[in-house]
Amino acid sequence: MTEGRKVLVVEDEALVAMLVEDALLDAGFGVVGPAATVEEAMALLAREKPDAVVLDLNLAGETSAPVADALAARGIPYVIATGYGASGLPVGHQNAPVLAKPYDPAELTSMLGRICRQAA
Repeated sequence: MTEGRKVLVVEDEALVAMLVEDALLDAGFGVVGPAATVEEAMALLAREKPDAVVLDLNLAGETSAPVADALAARGIPYVIATGYGASGLPVGHQNAPVLAKPYDPAELTSMLGRICRQAA
């Protein structure tokens, strides 16, 4: 059940963010963002409580580890999207679900559906 679930998209590449947003909307999710920087993501998290987050690990050379830390502290499930593989995950987040870039949008929406169900 994805209807009404809000997903925050944290992605610095505009084209990728648009593709992710389209895939989420097509699957029935609501979209928050996208945020292209850690600062934008933290500002959105201060105003919204998404049901899940798609988190790019590298935001224009800046690590999104502070965002992952905030999500973990608040109990908000997230998927890390990265081209670096699981070995590049920030300390304390090695057990987070990982989507290797480039990924299939259907794989993303399926994974988000699972983590939203688990968190419910």
